[in-house]
Amino acid sequence: MSATMQWILIALGLFAIVILALIIKRQWHQLSHAKKAQERTRELQQERHAKMIESIRILAMTIEQEQVEPSEGCIRIKGLLDHVAPELLSRKPYEVFQVIYEKTEHMPTHEARRQTDPKIIRELDEERFALEREYATEIREAAMAIRVYPFPDNPEGQAAEPREVTPVKSTLQH
Repeated sequence: MSATMQWILIALGLFAIVILALIIKRQWHQLSHAKKAQERTRELQQERHAKMIESIRILAMTIEQEQVEPSEGCIRIKGLLDHVAPELLSRKPYEVFQVIYEKTEHMPTHEARRQTDPKIIRELDEERFALEREYATEIREAAMAIRVYPFPDNPEGQAAEPREVTPVKSTLQH
């Protein structure tokens, strides 16, 4: 093999090395960006998860303090638990959130409620108030328990076992 051919092969080898190095650098850069995007997504999911947990605790407190109708609080907590810890909806004392939701889901809300005959709304309200009276103790116990429930810090984590909460008598009862 002549010296010229050797230099050509060396140049081709160096060219291939440079091309491969550039490909590796580009892939490394893309992987770095993907990892950063994945980390940012994970941070946003954790923030959303924390906000939902905070909302659950606030709603539970408003139920305890009778600042919201119990059925509305149950429905809202159930909706949040669907995203945070759906397994709780089948456990005592939290299952009352699911029960109230199921027993009121046929009732119109928002615009549908405004468009429904007032007589029907009164009947549905009476039905809802009867449910709230029937489940009052369970709703308060579940609200107190969910307010102190040790939710996992990360959205992917499994929910911890529920703690036993001793119900206390509300000072706001009528």
